[in-house]
Amino acid sequence: MADATASDDIRARVESALDAIRPYLMADGGSTRVHRITDDMVVELELLGACGTCPLSMMTLRGGIEQTIRRAVPEVQRVEVVVPEAA
Repeated sequence: MADATASDDIRARVESALDAIRPYLMADGGSTRVHRITDDMVVELELLGACGTCPLSMMTLRGGIEQTIRRAVPEVQRVEVVVPEAA
């Protein structure tokens, strides 16, 4: 995304959508963090805590997280999980 203002707006809307579902993830010991949003509108998320090791995390990602984000931010094409490199 060339326009920083548009990029900031998209990120803010994605974060707002995630804020709506984070309490449910946290109730099970997990959470998520936006790693980045690519130019082709792919949201890359890190799964944190229990979400990172849960065998149902991909179901939660597709059925809950991705649908919530795409409803709030229709410009998003898809949501993917990334594993951050060790520091």
